[in-house]
Amino acid sequence: MGAVRDPEATKARIFAAATAEFAAYGIAGARIDRIAREARANKQLIYAYYGNKAELFSQVLEKRLMELAVAIPVDAEDPDGWIDRLMDYHAAHPELVRLVFWEGLEYGTGGIPHEEERRRHYARKAAAFEEAQAKGVISAGIPAPDLLFLLIALASWSTVQPQMRRVLVGETDDDMARLRQSVRTAARRLTGTDAPAAAGAVAGPVA
Repeated sequence: MGAVRDPEATKARIFAAATAEFAAYGIAGARIDRIAREARANKQLIYAYYGNKAELFSQVLEKRLMELAVAIPVDAEDPDGWIDRLMDYHAAHPELVRLVFWEGLEYGTGGIPHEEERRRHYARKAAAFEEAQAKGVISAGIPAPDLLFLLIALASWSTVQPQMRRVLVGETDDDMARLRQSVRTAARRLTGTDAPAAAGAVAGPVA
């Protein structure tokens, strides 16, 4: 009896192999032949599932972004705690920021595949910060979309540029702990949560 085909298992192997390939080589440098070999899948099957290399990259990246959203939900009312968890996630899954970085190099300021889906993805996160600002939990001094962009940059840059981090900050455990604390401090200052009350917060009654 021949082996039973399992399309979902095959797709999972393709996604795992494609993640590693795209993270290492980007869209232009990635090779479907290598992905097929690592995934133990037929090359033609990959094209049948995803159409072309760019679409495969796009679907891999979107899946990884959704995994992050599920694993580390936005917590706009605890921004330095959220950014701390985000840094841990990126350290454990450096392939995600590499994929995002490669996407930026490939598409630049032009449109990206499935851009409206990506806009909705980030709009949901920005809405959490807008709500926290409206409640006075964090400062409204920086517009929520800009604030989200800055916090993501703080959390991910160490993984995007490990060589800069090593040369500039150092590489000992103490260096990394100091940097982590600095990032948390920066997050609190950006969100106004290092002050006794966030800017724009509604004052309580005075006794």
